[in-house]
Amino acid sequence: MRKKAVVVVTRRLPDVVETRMRELFDTRLNHEDKPLGAAELAEAVKTADVLVPTVTDEIDASILAQAGPNLKLIANFGNGVDNIDVGVALARGITVTNTPGVLTEDTADMTMALILAVARRVAEGARVIPEDEWGGWSPNWMLGHRITGKRLGIVGMGRIGQALARRAKAFGLSIHYHNRRRVPTRIEEELEATYWESLDQMLARMDVVSVNCPHTPATYHLLSARRLKLLKPTAIVVNTARGEIIDETALSRLIETGAIGGAGLDVFEHEPAVNPRLIKLARSGKVVLLPHMGSATHESRIDMGEKVIVNIKTFMDGHRPPDRVLPSML
Repeated sequence: MRKKAVVVVTRRLPDVVETRMRELFDTRLNHEDKPLGAAELAEAVKTADVLVPTVTDEIDASILAQAGPNLKLIANFGNGVDNIDVGVALARGITVTNTPGVLTEDTADMTMALILAVARRVAEGARVIPEDEWGGWSPNWMLGHRITGKRLGIVGMGRIGQALARRAKAFGLSIHYHNRRRVPTRIEEELEATYWESLDQMLARMDVVSVNCPHTPATYHLLSARRLKLLKPTAIVVNTARGEIIDETALSRLIETGAIGGAGLDVFEHEPAVNPRLIKLARSGKVVLLPHMGSATHESRIDMGEKVIVNIKTFMDGHRPPDRVLPSML
């Protein structure tokens, strides 16, 4: 019998995924589901033929420097690969893959949910009855803002941005976007979307801004303090991409002073730590904070696992995996 590949999985995955991986590979599972520390990650890369990390694992140059000669594939359980130094991996002859496409609809759903939650004060309202603070309906009670007729500016018009645009259009929002490259005309026409080459110009005109681009060195603090100051005082900022794309300190300060209307955040700059200023704003009802739930559905997690398995199986069979990531793609 041919020796099975040693596959080290850093976090608990759905049972059906782990079971199938055990059938196909010599799979080492993390039954406690605790994030691995640097020493444990170093041990994993020394012993594995294939490493299956998640967003919580920082596979940087220092970890990759300790990789054993058998490590040839890092099959990331996730769409983003900002947790992996892809360039260093490639230089060391290690292929990197991800799980694109399977998170699109779920993340777009959550983005739309956050837009509604902030605009209509859903999180605040949901707390009132359990805390016995509701005295009945009145004309000026818990007033939010209508989203129909408002302008939505999407930063990053990839799969998720386009899926969000379809949902937002159905809610009567006017679609605007900024992207590294302009999308094809047929997509613009379908979504009735207006393209802005200048992010600054778009931001100044939007009622809602949604961040849907990947985190790369080029997008770190893309929504900087300077750019956030361009927003209307009634504008809402929503982020379901990566926390590092927004200057959280500047965002907090501008919301505190009323220079920005509010925010809905599912990701944070220093996860799992959350800026105390954001927590204070959440308690006062000015922001909605979620614990990185954008892709958290049973269906997406199973789909992600199946993509990981396909990438590993294809690679171990001597073929190019379908979801290979190269530095030039980032």
